[in-house]
Amino acid sequence: MKELVLLISISTWVAASPQSLASNEDDVSRRSRRLHFSSIVLDTHVDTTLRLREPDWDFAKTHGDGHADLPRIKEGGLNTVFFSIFMPGTVTGDKAVHDSFDRIASIYKLVEELSDEMSLCTTLEEIQKARSEGKIAVLMGMEGGHMINNSLSVLGMYARLGIRYLTLTHSVNTEWADSSNDEPQFAGLTVFGRRIVKRLNHLGIMVDVSHVSDKTFWDTLETSEAPLIASHSSCRALSPHRRNMSDEMISALAAKGGVIQITFVDQFLDNLPFQAWEKSKLVKKASEQGNAGNPDLHQDQSEERPKVGWERILDHIDHAVKVAGVDHVGLGSDFDGATMPQGMDDVSHLPRITEGLLRRGYSEDDVRKILGENTLRLMGEVEEVSRHSNPSSPE
Repeated sequence: MKELVLLISISTWVAASPQSLASNEDDVSRRSRRLHFSSIVLDTHVDTTLRLREPDWDFAKTHGDGHADLPRIKEGGLNTVFFSIFMPGTVTGDKAVHDSFDRIASIYKLVEELSDEMSLCTTLEEIQKARSEGKIAVLMGMEGGHMINNSLSVLGMYARLGIRYLTLTHSVNTEWADSSNDEPQFAGLTVFGRRIVKRLNHLGIMVDVSHVSDKTFWDTLETSEAPLIASHSSCRALSPHRRNMSDEMISALAAKGGVIQITFVDQFLDNLPFQAWEKSKLVKKASEQGNAGNPDLHQDQSEERPKVGWERILDHIDHAVKVAGVDHVGLGSDFDGATMPQGMDDVSHLPRITEGLLRRGYSEDDVRKILGENTLRLMGEVEEVSRHSNPSSPE
């Protein structure tokens, strides 16, 4: 698509980029800073939304805890961010819809209060406008299909409010799709689940396959007319967490034009914290069954979580690029939603990724793709499918 190539051309984004090259990373070179702060730096999964609802918590101020606030986002050069609309998959029905509207309202309120700094965006054109005005482009992704309450009408309302991706499941099955973290119930997508995917295509909402079971992934890939996004997943070949994607899945996602957004969650990056996480589940289960006095379990509970260095993020990027190609890899941190690796303690450390990729031999053009251009291209293709699709049959 030549129009999309023109839209995200380097010259356009550089001309619109902030001039400040500030960074708290002494080990980030001048070249890396120039590249990083002149690029689209896009994160598809930031969970700070829940903090916006805390009394007296001010997004505009720097905080000593958590991973993201406005000063640290600026320091890290993050200029295009998807805030997650999240609640546990066990919250369903009318309450899920009500609470999701409350979370969406908190994003609207944030952008209104910081209108000189941020702009709510739903399209590539709006992202470009925000960049030209020197503002942070704010988008919303919904983490869990349970929040649509089995209603295509509610889904349409979310689209009008600005939701731009829907994660089909969270950690439990919906009534129409299997999750990666639950016992299989439907062998993938149900018939209604396939209708939801088609409706997402029509609405121009990206279909997100993070959190879904392997069978749900394959059913979704077969059903969707548009390329898919994995908003925050990493590589199963490097860490066997079921939330990560196999090489076969990554390759198939890319073949259809999709993008895997490498997540920074420590247990998704490395096998040691993954094993510790698995062990902690056994400890919790044993405790619930009245075995908390077992000395072996007590020792397990007192063990310190294994540490993972931030460079492991680069390893997953390398692997995904090897499997899928450099045009199909992006970033989906899960800041404020999980444990980060050492050295990526918050969003201000993002320039390290640019530095690390350059040191590993990536060209500047390829680094720009990984930092955000690949995801913009995907958004454009989803918009294009929407423009030429027919609405699904009535609910």
